[in-house]
Amino acid sequence: MHILTDPSLIDEILTRSVETIFPSKEALREKLLSGKQLRIYMGIDPTADYIHIGHSTNYIILKRLHNLGHKIIVLVGDFTAMIGDPSDKSSLRQQLTRAEVEENLASFKSQISKILDFGASDNPIEFRFNSDWLSKLTFADTAELAANFTVQQMIERDAFQKRLSANKPLFMHEFFYPLMQGYDSVALDADLEIGGSDQLFNMMAGRTLQKRYNSKDKFVMTTTLLTNRATGEKLMSKSLGTGVSLKAEPNDMFGKAMALADEGLVQCFIDCTYLSMTEIEKIETSLKDGTNPRDVKMRLAHEIVKLYHSAEAAEKAKIAWTEQFSKRATPGDVADLTIDDSIKDWPSLLVLGDFVGTKSEARRLIEQGAVKLNDEKIDAERSMQFGDGDILKVGKRGVVRLRQ
Repeated sequence: MHILTDPSLIDEILTRSVETIFPSKEALREKLLSGKQLRIYMGIDPTADYIHIGHSTNYIILKRLHNLGHKIIVLVGDFTAMIGDPSDKSSLRQQLTRAEVEENLASFKSQISKILDFGASDNPIEFRFNSDWLSKLTFADTAELAANFTVQQMIERDAFQKRLSANKPLFMHEFFYPLMQGYDSVALDADLEIGGSDQLFNMMAGRTLQKRYNSKDKFVMTTTLLTNRATGEKLMSKSLGTGVSLKAEPNDMFGKAMALADEGLVQCFIDCTYLSMTEIEKIETSLKDGTNPRDVKMRLAHEIVKLYHSAEAAEKAKIAWTEQFSKRATPGDVADLTIDDSIKDWPSLLVLGDFVGTKSEARRLIEQGAVKLNDEKIDAERSMQFGDGDILKVGKRGVVRLRQ
């Protein structure tokens, strides 16, 4: 297999959307320039079937490495998901059953195949499951793995320290998770593992075990997290309705992208598109020079829809969004939402329409004036009165036609 060693392509991989590299960026660069094919993987726990563009960052990096000719492995943590990753969790994570794991995996591959080419015949991308080896470990094997770490190393994790400080329970089986994820690196004989910064502890455990069992130095790359620069909050949140799902239809995908915070625009271009850094720098400069963020956001939305659907679909979605929101017109194909007598107030209606997850969030939107009936703001105390066919708009989250 011929390996590309173009320094400019390698430098982009090592810097774009990358937070840290262990043992060092320079060492990994030297390895990538050597012309040797590396075994590179990223592990995912199938805790949900929902993937948003914030998750796409890692897959885009994998795609760039695959384009250079390296062996790419997407590892499904079907075994570890049944224990639950304690990373960044303030309480015990619910364990998944085998049936739940299989259900969540149903659409997973189809979503990430929009980025990764699973049909490549000359250098096929592998799709592996860690139950293949973890289910075969004996208790003696597990004890041997555990002997490579101390209790002090385990409890130094921030998530564990917070729980201990709050007198919340910390269960023994949660210590097994980094051991098992670490053993994935041994079973795959990995040269490089890629993951979010919240996975650093687990990935470094793999680095320790790879040295111990295979006498091999595994590289670890952590990637950046999409956040609002002004607030520090995550830009992608399914519960808040801000996630841009990879399986969303073009119009919905475009609209969700337009609802993203202005402060995260540049980072979204960096992490979630294939635009060159030179072009992105021009976009950042234009924003500083006073370009309307809405215009830049429309380009971002167009790029995202084009990436996961087509250029034609992106253009149609742009036109539909402009008609619906800029010209304040209501498209003819707006969805109907049927309301029965069980819905007694506006917050309940917003939850029913899947605009929000809770009634308290609905009340906040209403208080902010973001909810309108036929273009008139709804008062929180306003009675539930509307006519069949009236149009309800909820900020940038969408629009429905109410039916009785």
